[in-house]
Amino acid sequence: MLLRAYEHSLMIKLKLTAVGNSAGVVFSKEVLARLKLDKGDAVYLTEAPDGYRLTPYNPEFESQMTAARKIMKKRRAVLRELAK
Repeated sequence: MLLRAYEHSLMIKLKLTAVGNSAGVVFSKEVLARLKLDKGDAVYLTEAPDGYRLTPYNPEFESQMTAARKIMKKRRAVLRELAK
């Protein structure tokens, strides 16, 4: 799920806080629930034509899984034989 304020008529203010020499973002319980995240989970910030997107889904992993699904579909019979 992508949280993009203009698509959902939803704007959520996020607070930056100091974390050592860096800065971190504080997510409310509502935002964590919407993103289906818990403390310690990873989120990914990716550039988009309209700005940035924050998502719990790893775009690189999804790309790899798409390629794997294509191979599994194409080589279904071979994979079935190997599974025996």
